[in-house]
Amino acid sequence: MDHKDIRTLKLLEEIEENHVQSQRELAKKLDISLGLVNSFIKRLAQKGFFKITTIPKNRVKYILTPEGAVEKTRLAYKYIQYSYKFYKDARHKLRKLFQKLEAERVNLIVFCGASDFAEIAYISLQETSIEMVAVVDMLKAGEQFLGYSVLDPVYLNSLSFDRILITTIESREIILDDIIEKGVPANKIVTI
Repeated sequence: MDHKDIRTLKLLEEIEENHVQSQRELAKKLDISLGLVNSFIKRLAQKGFFKITTIPKNRVKYILTPEGAVEKTRLAYKYIQYSYKFYKDARHKLRKLFQKLEAERVNLIVFCGASDFAEIAYISLQETSIEMVAVVDMLKAGEQFLGYSVLDPVYLNSLSFDRILITTIESREIILDDIIEKGVPANKIVTI
């Protein structure tokens, strides 16, 4: 499932729930540019997925059509299938990785990235003797995640660990470079 389908699904969900007040608000919710929202709305309205009415003169209301409801259902089903496949694939790869790390006598691990993938990694980790000692994430430092207080990566050198697992999906190379810059040897960092 690509980003366009996911954005379309989110847009149709917002329209169905009548949470859309303006294109600017929608752009903020979907974390995309105002121009892209405008383009999506025009395209989806042309396909007949919703109608646009004006109430009063300067306010726009979007109404989901039956075709839009069918498309939303199709995309939701596709998204569930995609998510399930992602979960299964991630669990399989993580099991193999953790078995390899156990064979290398790794006991302590740090997760770098407080993400959905980190949650899957944590579930997989419970099947091993490896202990997670911390979660680091520059953008989420100070928040709670999996019962841990998320640390800023600057604290990596003060932690005792055998390996760091990159548990983010986006910007892996940037994060990897940042960790190496902080003095962590490359052979202590693992990714999937």
